[in-house]
Amino acid sequence: MDDKTNTRLVFIVFLLCLFLESRISFAADTITANQSLSGDQTIVSRDFELGFFELDGRHYIGTWYSDRVVSASTIVWVANREKPISDRFSSVLKIKDGNLVLFNEAKTPVWSTHLTSTTTSASVQAVLLDSGNLVLRAHSSSSEFLWQSFDHPTHTWLPGAKIGFNNITNQTQILTSWKNSRDPAPGLYSLKLDRSNSYILLWNRSKQYVTTGYWNASSNIFSLRPEMRLNYVYNYSFVSNENGSYLTYSLYDPKKASPFLISVSGQVQQLIWLTPFRPWKMSEPRQQCAVYAICGAFGSCNEKSGVLCNCLMGFEQKSPRDWALQDYSGGCQRKTNLQCGNSTSVIGTKDQFLEMHSMSMPENELHVKVGSAKKCESICLNNCSCTAYAYESSNACSIWIGDLLGVQELVADDAGGRTLYIRLAASELMYLKNGKGDADKRFLIIAMVSAAAELLTIIFCYFLWKKRLGKRRTQRRKYGVTKINYGAGGGKNETELPLFGLKSILNATNNFSEANKLGEGGFGPVYKGILPELQEVAIKRLSKKSGQGHQEFMNELKLIAKLQHTSLVRLLGCCIEKEEMILIYEYMPNRSLDKFLFDPLEKTELDWGKRFRIIEGIAQGLLYIHKYSRLKIIHRDLKASNVLLDGSMNPKNLRLWNGKDF
Repeated sequence: MDDKTNTRLVFIVFLLCLFLESRISFAADTITANQSLSGDQTIVSRDFELGFFELDGRHYIGTWYSDRVVSASTIVWVANREKPISDRFSSVLKIKDGNLVLFNEAKTPVWSTHLTSTTTSASVQAVLLDSGNLVLRAHSSSSEFLWQSFDHPTHTWLPGAKIGFNNITNQTQILTSWKNSRDPAPGLYSLKLDRSNSYILLWNRSKQYVTTGYWNASSNIFSLRPEMRLNYVYNYSFVSNENGSYLTYSLYDPKKASPFLISVSGQVQQLIWLTPFRPWKMSEPRQQCAVYAICGAFGSCNEKSGVLCNCLMGFEQKSPRDWALQDYSGGCQRKTNLQCGNSTSVIGTKDQFLEMHSMSMPENELHVKVGSAKKCESICLNNCSCTAYAYESSNACSIWIGDLLGVQELVADDAGGRTLYIRLAASELMYLKNGKGDADKRFLIIAMVSAAAELLTIIFCYFLWKKRLGKRRTQRRKYGVTKINYGAGGGKNETELPLFGLKSILNATNNFSEANKLGEGGFGPVYKGILPELQEVAIKRLSKKSGQGHQEFMNELKLIAKLQHTSLVRLLGCCIEKEEMILIYEYMPNRSLDKFLFDPLEKTELDWGKRFRIIEGIAQGLLYIHKYSRLKIIHRDLKASNVLLDGSMNPKNLRLWNGKDF
């Protein structure tokens, strides 16, 4: 093995050691009577891991796919989904009186397997099986389970588990969605097997919005799901007898990770990880707007726009925080309360109706026989509980009482679109109409003012450019930089980089304020700056103590400018004015890698998927400067503090000026 191979091997080992996360773990998949689980401890089976996980300061006991199988954290089961704990280090999961029990920081039990058997507590074991099933058994050699998590699923259905009902034990397995993406408490949507042996999706445990139809044993599919014939991933098995009914499945390729889950959006999703990084996904119902009440009361669903849910005009989000977490169930509320039908508003008019075209009709419509649209409107207006009406033709009047659910915005030429009249307070409707009527006038005024302002700005910039041109020529003669071209749009130096004026740098850093200082290295101090177009940048100011002069600065500037790669910090420009020599870089909001590696609070942000991507990014950057760039450069100063992370945790190699050009 030559020196070059040895060097590469050492470097790879170094990176792997650098990124390994210290996490206390039992060497097995079992919790015995004299063991407990707390803090960062976990038990591990072939593809799964069980322990504490954290969401927004709340802690839960749960099972997830191991990093080896799925890079992103993928929770498949939660024990205490309705009773989170606040401190995982003072809480403990252990066997107590023959049960597996979770005690919180106050030593109060918050979750238990709730067995009433008289099994000796000293022999009971909790085991995480390779299937992801957490089981409780009487002793190590027992093949029967006292309790198993597969009988108590949360939102995920793993291979080998059953979803159905048992007539002997009266147990029913139901999948229930999370409340939102950051709260595993039971949400509004659930999947269950009904007594007619059809799987149904339910909203609020009561309203059915999807069914699979009955099981066809001859074709091994559900009657309303013919696409199951094209299945090459799952091997389904449906059992129905006097003891109960259930469906279970296995994978034709057991090496793949492929669970079912019911999502926050109310869809049943099949996930198939062909690689550890990104799953292939199939959803039912396919159209998200087909999920019952997906946008809540007075919300409107639109799959064609970039935002799935919006409030109807005259309404606003009831809980913006929940909407940000993709939980739209709270729906919308009126901006202005109704005056109702038996009195008038402050300005002397009754409630009125907003006309909305190309809408699908809400759920729960009531049909009324009337002879005209005016009569239909009058019937709704005189009923304080009526919130909307629609009229198509003679005797085709529909009204809605209470909350409007299931409204969709359709494209203009959709044959299913109808005109919906939504009841609003007169003042609210007047505000909406005035806002729309005045839009053209406001646009004209704004356009005229903008044009005048732009003309004045151009005149001012011309005279300012003429004034500064003489000063910049003096600077060029002083430093001997003869190829800098100061055009009206900003200068370009011989390294093809924008040249910034010192005044703009001073404004961006608040005169090199200490409050803007990010740190200091051998080159000099580094400041955070904000350019006039609100772009955040990192500004490096050459220190007189650095030992570098103008010629060395220019040589290194040319060197850095010739290197452009996604894994290298991008040089945006420079400033050479008076005695100042400054470099302007793209700003890295997540700072340097060492903060995440060695800070006890920050290191939890780096799961294995992120660590792998960071390793790959660093290696790509080094490969570029070593082999593929126009200049061959050896870095010579690779360390965690010289690797910066952007807003998406992508790594950027820094401090290339310490490298050597070959």
